[in-house]
Amino acid sequence: MSKAFVRESDQPNDDDEDMTLPPLPPGSKNYMTPGGYARLASEYRWLLDRERPEITAIVSWAAGNGDRSENGDYIYGKKRLREIDRRLRFLSRRLDSAEVVDPAAPRDNSHHIFFGATVCFANQTGEEKTVSIVGMDEIDPFKGYISWISPVARAFLSAQEGDTVTLRTPGGVEELDILSVSYRAIPMEPFVPPSSPRGKRENRQG
Repeated sequence: MSKAFVRESDQPNDDDEDMTLPPLPPGSKNYMTPGGYARLASEYRWLLDRERPEITAIVSWAAGNGDRSENGDYIYGKKRLREIDRRLRFLSRRLDSAEVVDPAAPRDNSHHIFFGATVCFANQTGEEKTVSIVGMDEIDPFKGYISWISPVARAFLSAQEGDTVTLRTPGGVEELDILSVSYRAIPMEPFVPPSSPRGKRENRQG
């Protein structure tokens, strides 16, 4: 059956998205860098103050244009509102539970590896890599940003320059040599709003 003709009450529960989220360790905090927090907060404000009102206006406009079951703007708008509300709830929970830690802030234990550390290490083949330990919502493999609950970050926890740590993976055990540990600002890409839904509708009408 086409989803366009399914009653709203038959749609999947909005909270189903939570089942795919990476879980926090029991009792732990949701650590996040200032840049990561700012990005989530910007997305939250944009969804709440800009996109949701625009989509609501589109739905109201489309509702007066005949049979709703064949009204593409109405069907899309209602679906998008559900997605926005689900995302807003997710962002609200993430922001409410956030423990913001600035990697660049002065610290007494700067030689040991904790959240926010940038670590250069070598694997058993001598290949050198650099990773920065960030929050779960800040992961970027292309930049070497890894979650603080990832296996690599957990293996590094509390270690320091010159240590060798053991990384256990499904593929076996690997020894990693820590070459350097530093704490500095970790750049985060800002939230970039997509094109305005109102603009898209006006383009279609034109």
